[in-house]
Amino acid sequence: MPDTARLLPLAVAVPLLGSVLLAVAGHRLPRLGTDVLAAFCAAASLGCLVLLWVRTGDGRAVSWVGGWGPPGGAPARGAQSVGIVLVADRLGLGLALLAAALVLAVVAYAWRYFEEPVGGHAGVFPALLLLFHAGMCGFALTGDLFDAFVFFELMGACAYALTGYRIEDPRPLHGALTFGIVNSLAAYASLLGIGLLYARTGQLGLAQLGQALDTRPPDLLVVCAFVLVLAGPLVKAAAAPFHFWLPDAHAVAPSPVCMLLSGVMVELGVYGVARIYWVVFAGPGGIPHPAFRSVLLVLGTLTALLGAVMCWQQRHLKRLLAFSTVGHVGLFLVGVALLDPAALAGTAVYVASHAGAKAALFGLCGLLLDRYGSVDEHGLHGRARELVLPGLLFAVGGFALAGLPPFGTGLGKALGEEAAGRQLPFLLPALYVLVSAVTGGAVLRAALRVFAGAGPAPVDRPGEPETSGEGEEPEVRGPGRRLPVPLVAVPAVLLLCSLLVGCVPAVGARLAEAARLFTDRAGYLAAAYQAPPAPAAPVPPAGWTAAGVLLGLLSAALATGLALLAVHPLHRGLGAALNRRLVLPLRRLHSGLLGDYVTWLVVGLAGLLVAFAAQR
Repeated sequence: MPDTARLLPLAVAVPLLGSVLLAVAGHRLPRLGTDVLAAFCAAASLGCLVLLWVRTGDGRAVSWVGGWGPPGGAPARGAQSVGIVLVADRLGLGLALLAAALVLAVVAYAWRYFEEPVGGHAGVFPALLLLFHAGMCGFALTGDLFDAFVFFELMGACAYALTGYRIEDPRPLHGALTFGIVNSLAAYASLLGIGLLYARTGQLGLAQLGQALDTRPPDLLVVCAFVLVLAGPLVKAAAAPFHFWLPDAHAVAPSPVCMLLSGVMVELGVYGVARIYWVVFAGPGGIPHPAFRSVLLVLGTLTALLGAVMCWQQRHLKRLLAFSTVGHVGLFLVGVALLDPAALAGTAVYVASHAGAKAALFGLCGLLLDRYGSVDEHGLHGRARELVLPGLLFAVGGFALAGLPPFGTGLGKALGEEAAGRQLPFLLPALYVLVSAVTGGAVLRAALRVFAGAGPAPVDRPGEPETSGEGEEPEVRGPGRRLPVPLVAVPAVLLLCSLLVGCVPAVGARLAEAARLFTDRAGYLAAAYQAPPAPAAPVPPAGWTAAGVLLGLLSAALATGLALLAVHPLHRGLGAALNRRLVLPLRRLHSGLLGDYVTWLVVGLAGLLVAFAAQR
């Protein structure tokens, strides 16, 4: 597929060149010109990726950028790779496509979003968006571990800058610095792990690394390298205890930025964990399947439960949604840990639909900031009754997070529950139901209070940490003006897309094929070495089942019940003891202090190292 391979560099180059154009010419163009140019570049990148998706089919496309492949053309096994290699399969392309679609949605949402551009330069924000997009596409498509690090850090640097975009306000600046320092320390750990692997094998390509490790028995150096390399992806994915930066960053980042951070960036971290393990470390010279499965299952379960508990306790809506993301990342990690194509297919469907729902909810939070200058659930009690359509959309987003059929989140959850039930019956399906019900219920509770004024006005509990968000600066000036159309239209379209993921059978079928291809390690190695592909494994099922529909209805019913109970006066007495014994200790861990977060980073990496080393 030589023609398809030629399109691969364009997927990264188009947004990269667009960002350069906006950075250079943005101060000379009128505001409308920068918005149009950004939209055109984002649409062109999306079109290129759609064409790649169609042409790649069930195979893989491999491109050595600039022709700098190994000597002799087709790489011989053991030959050192020196060029930049891009390897696209359906799952990597799907994530790049998701990133492109969300970037285009954010560009449309942010059309004239900020009244006054930073520094008077209207091209800064869209240029950073496109550069962020280039980093995400490069990471999803690269076949080289060092290039993955470079693209990951490009993505991270843009995310730091976008988080602190309102540099005149100290709160975004503090959140961006915390985000940047914690993620940079994790990046240094990943770079050290890459150095260890290069010293051992002399290779940097994913396929070449995997093949080189397979020729020798695993030892502690491989275990150390594995843990260190995963530091960056796990921190980006906000897996516990590496998640502390995420709610702080989401609380202060502009709403369009939050749409990308929770919609696709953290999911790319989960993808990085899965890709690096399957290609590099899943062979006989890497980490045994039982060790990876058990450690990641524990990590995913803890992340899911912590995210759900903390999500329920938030009154700052953006922090609430951020902790909801942590909870769902835990479920994604569980799906990866099962090492089953069916579970990975469910995770892929879940990720695709969750991105639309979560981005839509953050977009609606931006609408509240635009209108009222606050995202405090308590302070906004009943104030948004006039916003009927946004209120309905917010409630629909809550049901989507709860996994209500026929949303794609419900289909992904159902597929994950079925695969998990085959390995740990009852326990893992119960985890999926519980986490989706609590996170969805928290959003429904906020919808009832903010948009319907349900229940008595909430009162602050003594000793409760201040995370209200009251007094936030409106992200768009002039809150009394007519509601901007994009602030409602874009979330509506995103929720519709989330629904279509579960309603259109072809979407689930294509993602199931992508999951089967992703878990075919021999096929990936053969494609990288331009050898004949190995026989294909069967495609896992990806349709609705009666059990999946019933569990989806159960989680949605539980979410509704939790939301109704939360706005009832009886809830105050019931929640006091739980808040005192469980929640307050967890809140104290989220101190906002950079030193504490760095300590948890070190503790988490040490814990993973001990866990993997103990199972050698």
